[in-house]
Amino acid sequence: MENGSIVRLERVEARVEPYEWAYARENAAAIASHWATISAGKPAMFNGRVMLQHRAAIRDGVFEAGYFETDYAAFLAWRDAGYPGPVIRNGFAMAALRASDGAFLCGKMGDHTANAGKVYFAAGTPDRDDARPDGTLDLAGSVTRELGEETGLQIGELALGDGWTAVIDVGRIAFMREVDIDLPAEEARALMLERMKTLDEEELSDIVIVRNLAETEKHDMPPFMRRYLAHIFEGD
Repeated sequence: MENGSIVRLERVEARVEPYEWAYARENAAAIASHWATISAGKPAMFNGRVMLQHRAAIRDGVFEAGYFETDYAAFLAWRDAGYPGPVIRNGFAMAALRASDGAFLCGKMGDHTANAGKVYFAAGTPDRDDARPDGTLDLAGSVTRELGEETGLQIGELALGDGWTAVIDVGRIAFMREVDIDLPAEEARALMLERMKTLDEEELSDIVIVRNLAETEKHDMPPFMRRYLAHIFEGD
């Protein structure tokens, strides 16, 4: 798989597997120090367990991947150190939420989060809640779960597209699932902001409307998000 590529997929088949991650074992002190630094003054940050991807292949439109479990603190330390060691990726699902007028709706992360100020689609690194009893990882379920947890939108209010679009990069793969809401962007944003007030925990500080690629430059948006939006806008 080539970093920087965008690949259309029929489906994603992911499994949770045993894997010994040398980085976490060999850098315990550095990981603890890094966590203490980035979580200082942010009591809402929680060092839970997450799933990272240690193997991946694309065969006939199917993305086949193996995931393993590690601490969130180890993941962030590894990410911020520049993804050292063998190829590991944060392979996460994202809800590419689009309004009826064609505009996309992204979340702006709150100041209390690890990615404060960043603007991107609802998403989260897979965790135990995404693991099924049979050992598979439910990335499709992660899309609607994260969207609901971050914005209050419910699955009955949305139309989910078929397949996935994978945006492949060093250290990460974003699995984009098209999600439509049958409201103009301004109305959808207002609904989401109102719902967010009722959530137990607000991860987002705002909802950002993106109508064209130029508007992405106004926000602190990761490059992989800009690449995906360019890919979509160019195809419209």
